[in-house]
Amino acid sequence: MKDFFAKLKEFFRLRALDKFVLGELTGPFFFGIMVFTTILVAGGLLFRLAELIIERGVSFGVVIRLFLYSLPGIVALTIPMSCLLASLIGFSTMSANSELVALKSAGLSFNRIIKSVMFVSVIVSLLAMFFNETLVPVSEKASGNVMMYEVLKQSPVMFKEKIFLKQEENGGLKRVIYVNKMAVGSGEMEKVLVQEYEKGSLARLTDAEKGEWKDGSWWIYNGRVYEIQDNIKASQLFRFDKQQLNLNLTPDEFRRSSDDPDQMGIDDLYKLIKTKYKMGEDPTKLWVALHFRIAIPWACIVLALVGAALGSRPQRTNSSRGVGLSVIIVFVYYVIMSFARSMGEAGLIPSLLSAWLANIVFLVLGVQLCKRANKLG
Repeated sequence: MKDFFAKLKEFFRLRALDKFVLGELTGPFFFGIMVFTTILVAGGLLFRLAELIIERGVSFGVVIRLFLYSLPGIVALTIPMSCLLASLIGFSTMSANSELVALKSAGLSFNRIIKSVMFVSVIVSLLAMFFNETLVPVSEKASGNVMMYEVLKQSPVMFKEKIFLKQEENGGLKRVIYVNKMAVGSGEMEKVLVQEYEKGSLARLTDAEKGEWKDGSWWIYNGRVYEIQDNIKASQLFRFDKQQLNLNLTPDEFRRSSDDPDQMGIDDLYKLIKTKYKMGEDPTKLWVALHFRIAIPWACIVLALVGAALGSRPQRTNSSRGVGLSVIIVFVYYVIMSFARSMGEAGLIPSLLSAWLANIVFLVLGVQLCKRANKLG
């Protein structure tokens, strides 16, 4: 066991080469966070905030809060971009100063030179995912609350109206439940209609005046049950004062069903997906959102790989050219990502593939560029 931990410690120990390479990348990384955050803020957020001040007369204090609440979501997007810029500028600097040539002349392969970069990019990806799961959902929710209640002056949603729930069994429709109005907090319902199907045909119809969530179950009151024959004729079977309703959703799940996915973490998104299944709704877009929530932080690795390989080419690249090239690469990445997302949401490709397609494409590109970099020098 001691030998194992000794080898593990040796594996993770940063050597002089690794410290030197990471030292070249640290400055450009934080420079990239600043530059790309500024670009994204100036490219859209400031215009929206200025519009709120000019057209809606929103106070400066509210606008400042909206700005601060929006920053974590923007920074989360800039982290993969900054990994690209850091590796691109860092390796371009080493290439321009002939340091890469010297390292290769000493018998070091390009794969060994970028070992520390790949290791740290994995750590950055994990930190980015943690950032996306903790601060970003909270800030997005706070921003949404300020926009809804203080800017648009909307009241909190107290009721959900015209709710349709489908329940299927063995691939066929079993039950359709319609609720005209439901109190979000208490689960009290008005006008409940239940259609039950047998072999694809409407068999029974239950009509109740009201319903409620009580003692862990749904109950409906003052209703009538009809038998449907040939999908046309309806004959009343009986009336009831109180009857249990077979509905496997809680009031909390009803409330969650209308929440914004951007304000959720992965666990809450998965719970929402299960709720949508229970409600008989298609959760494809939510599956895509969940997989993207996981895939985007790992773009740090593939973009850092591409940046390092491109930066190792024997040419002089200053910071401005590095930023410009990074913007072009990021633009291509997000075009592929947006196209794949649209395909996934439309059900044309699996949601998992749609989320990881851009990463796969750039990983293949990065591996090929690294092979070429190994041959140079």
